[in-house]
Amino acid sequence: MDPIRVLVVDDSVVVRKIVTDVLSGDPGIEVVGTAVNGKLALGKLEALKPDLVTMDIEMPEMNGIEAVRAIRAGRNRVPIVMFSTLTERGASATLDALSAGANDYVTKPANVGSVAQSMESVREQLIPKIKALTGRPVTGLPRPVAAPVAARPPAPRSTPHKAPAVLVIGSSTGGPEALAKVLPTLPASLPVPVLLTQHMPPVFTRQFAQRLDRLCALRVVEAADGTPLLPGTVHLAPGDFHLTVRGTGRGATTMLSQGPPENFCRPAVDPLFRSAVAAYDGAVLAVVLTGMGADGRAGASAVRDAGGTVVVQDQATSVVWGMPGAVASAGLADEVLPLDRVAEAITRHLARATPVTPPQPAPPTLATGARR
Repeated sequence: MDPIRVLVVDDSVVVRKIVTDVLSGDPGIEVVGTAVNGKLALGKLEALKPDLVTMDIEMPEMNGIEAVRAIRAGRNRVPIVMFSTLTERGASATLDALSAGANDYVTKPANVGSVAQSMESVREQLIPKIKALTGRPVTGLPRPVAAPVAARPPAPRSTPHKAPAVLVIGSSTGGPEALAKVLPTLPASLPVPVLLTQHMPPVFTRQFAQRLDRLCALRVVEAADGTPLLPGTVHLAPGDFHLTVRGTGRGATTMLSQGPPENFCRPAVDPLFRSAVAAYDGAVLAVVLTGMGADGRAGASAVRDAGGTVVVQDQATSVVWGMPGAVASAGLADEVLPLDRVAEAITRHLARATPVTPPQPAPPTLATGARR
């Protein structure tokens, strides 16, 4: 198999060398060229015809967002991975780049003590994404990528089908744009609460929740610990925290934790799905959208075993058919659908939803010494 041809675009000599050295150290990748800004990258794109581009955001003459727009305006679908800083400004710019047509992003190493540590950070983040986005198998890395086989028909149910009382969604690579297409088409009158895990670092999740909230009829918030779960609100897992559901005598609430990563992720989809099954006695509608790896497969199995419903995005419309493919190839998906049919499936399944009763306020108590 021919190596993956990569064009590295960054105005920093240091970053270009780190990325080039890291990628050149993998026998399956060849760096075919570099560019110091987006304008030069556009010219080299035509000449070199790379399989993938890594793109810095802030560069002179033409920045990374402008370059992505120009590449997509020319109908070039080459995968693009953005290099971002873990700051408010970096997060905002990265989300702009994803909206413009970039496929994914990695964060630049920060507060590391050596070039070797910087190289290891880039290696762990970037190489799996490059291989996943170009359809190559990934081996020998701490973040494995699922290579699912074809979707299988759903396995027979051992538990009666239950009307959903909650909607849970998991996504990763390609997820921000997929969610920006699905969630705005859901009505504000959605009869159940929504919990969402998108693999994303801190700072990014707050910005992403704010963007989704502007797009949606539903209210979208970055999840906080202990919030009652009510219809019409989407709770997005904050970066570096697992989002789960806690059942109480007065109704379900959110719970955040920094427990160990699962599937090399925190937040992870599996703990969200499992906790929803426990809190709602299996009355769960689970949706798995585009993403690397297999996070969500074990949780989908728990949903289906308990009588819930599982819907996944199909391969043709996924940026990476890792997560949804892992669910579908295990025979755990009730429906495998193109992205533009996912929202319709959600509303169809929720048409028979079990209404969520708002938690009742505690009865007033008399203060000590108060008159009866």
